[in-house]
Amino acid sequence: MLHTKIIDVKKRKLSISLAEEFISSSDYGASIFFSGTVRNQNNNKSVVGITYDSHDALVIKSFEEIYNETNQKLKIEDKAVFIEHAKGFLNLGEISIVIAVACKHRDEAYVLSRYIIEEIKKRSPIWKKEHYLNNESNWLKGNPIVHEKD
Repeated sequence: MLHTKIIDVKKRKLSISLAEEFISSSDYGASIFFSGTVRNQNNNKSVVGITYDSHDALVIKSFEEIYNETNQKLKIEDKAVFIEHAKGFLNLGEISIVIAVACKHRDEAYVLSRYIIEEIKKRSPIWKKEHYLNNESNWLKGNPIVHEKD
């Protein structure tokens, strides 16, 4: 069971409660909730906010691929996964990503949650522009969508 969505933060904010509702089931004995939030420091710079942009269709495709891979790579077939990522400007402390997973056992839930966030960071075409206290801003270096051969 999978839910994925890119959320325009001008229309609504990300919420753990929606994730909890989606994965809630007596079929599962373990639930893990991960939320990424905008922090006030990065690379010795004072951050005041972040703008997220994404290629929405490719992001959703990457979320689905990551979910499907967990059957083979992690051997976790019976699961519920909720992934939403923000798009637009976020202030300090606001949630940029919510990942919720439910599995039969806690070890599966921990492994699944960690795998999903690490793969999203590596593979999903989501870009962020940090805004700093001094009114400057920078697009952060990301990972290429296509990896070139050596």
